[in-house]
Amino acid sequence: MLKFISRIINQFKEYFLLTILIIISLTVLSSNEKPQIKKLRTFALGSFAVVNQVVNSAASIFEADESAEQLRRENAELMMQVNRLRKSGYVNQELRSMLSYKDTSSYPLVYADVVSKLVNKIQGNFIINRGSKDGIKIGMPAVNDKGIIGVIADVTEDFSVVRTLYNSSLNIAVTVQSINIDGILSWNGNELIIKNIPTTYNVRVGDRVETSDFSSILPPHIPVGVVSKRETISLGLLHTISIKPFADISAVDNLFIIKSLPSKQVNQLEMNLMR
Repeated sequence: MLKFISRIINQFKEYFLLTILIIISLTVLSSNEKPQIKKLRTFALGSFAVVNQVVNSAASIFEADESAEQLRRENAELMMQVNRLRKSGYVNQELRSMLSYKDTSSYPLVYADVVSKLVNKIQGNFIINRGSKDGIKIGMPAVNDKGIIGVIADVTEDFSVVRTLYNSSLNIAVTVQSINIDGILSWNGNELIIKNIPTTYNVRVGDRVETSDFSSILPPHIPVGVVSKRETISLGLLHTISIKPFADISAVDNLFIIKSLPSKQVNQLEMNLMR
């Protein structure tokens, strides 16, 4: 370390000496009040100011990293604000769509927020902030502006459980619109499927699916989804078709409850057939 310092001093000793002499000169000049010395002092201080400005400009180049860090911090904060505004925009758009759906629906609807999602591979349930005091009853359908979400499975005074389409315990009667054939929609743990559609029916990918006129659980003609895949089974006699729901169920934060109840007797018969 001492050798390094000695080498630096030997290499730059002329500059060190010049700096020391300048400091001494400026000190002497500042303490002398003669007119000639005052002029010289003014000139020296002016020259020193110019040199100092140049040095400060050069030093500011090395301070750019700190400014850049501050800019990056501000950009990150702005990004977070923009994301919050974008989220608010999505929520606003969703609520506007739901208001539009409410205006066009012929059924009485109750708006609800999803307060909790209890989801595993085969049992998908939501808890919503509406209950018996809001007129909610077991068996009422849950929808949003895109389509069916599920069915009310349990009710307390202030909250209710929605059994979603992604629940293996929920089976609903649906119709493939293009061929007007009915089937039972169910969740197999990976996808929504309709089993045992005869291959004589020309089911195509993209065909729309809605709730059936024959369903006693749900009102008819509620959009469900589209055919996303078909698979032939049983020696080519039957199809199993996969359905992609219109509603992005995993992302649902708000929904409507349709205040419509099926006949208890017919509903019990249908549920028994589905088991």
